[in-house]
Formats: sequence, structure tokens, C-alpha cells
Amino acid sequence: MEASSIDVAYIAELAKIELTDEEKLRFTRDLDQVLNYVAQLEKWDTEGVEPMYHPLPVFDALRSDIPGESLSNADALRNAPMQEDGQFRVPKVVESAH
Repeated sequence: MEASSIDVAYIAELAKIELTDEEKLRFTRDLDQVLNYVAQLEKWDTEGVEPMYHPLPVFDALRSDIPGESLSNADALRNAPMQEDGQFRVPKVVESAH
């Protein structure tokens, strides 16, 4: 990869973002550093190296979907700050659409 510069002014225009000249200069320098780093990584010999999807081994963290013992209604409501007719009572958070 040949190190090239990103046209920050053009990208900002596409994104409808107004940048000062100082910001354009700073972002151009920052993005050039990223491109230079990527160029360094491309120099490494990766022949025969299997691609990784994650830097650490990932194990399936999901458990089997097997029904088990659940809380009784009374146990579930035991610490509820508000309850009514065997149900959790919560403050109204959505107004009617009508």
C-alpha cells in the first residue's frame, strides 16, 4: 500500500460537517498516521497465517435452552417496590398517542 493522504475537506463536505482549517489539518495528520501504520502492517509476511476473527479464543457462551425451575409469582414480587393484583406496577412512561 502506498501511503497516501485522505482529502479531509472532501470527506467533511460529503458528511455535511463544517471544519475549520485547523481541524482539517489536524484530521489530515491523524488519518495519515493511521494510513502509515497500516502500510507498516502490510510489510509483515503473513503467508500461511490463518485469519483470526477474534484475538482470543471464543467459546459459545450460550447455554442450552432447557426449561428449568422458575420463581413463583410471590417470590418474583417479593422485593418489588410496587405491585398490584399479583403483577409488577411501574410508572407510566409513554403518553397515549390519541
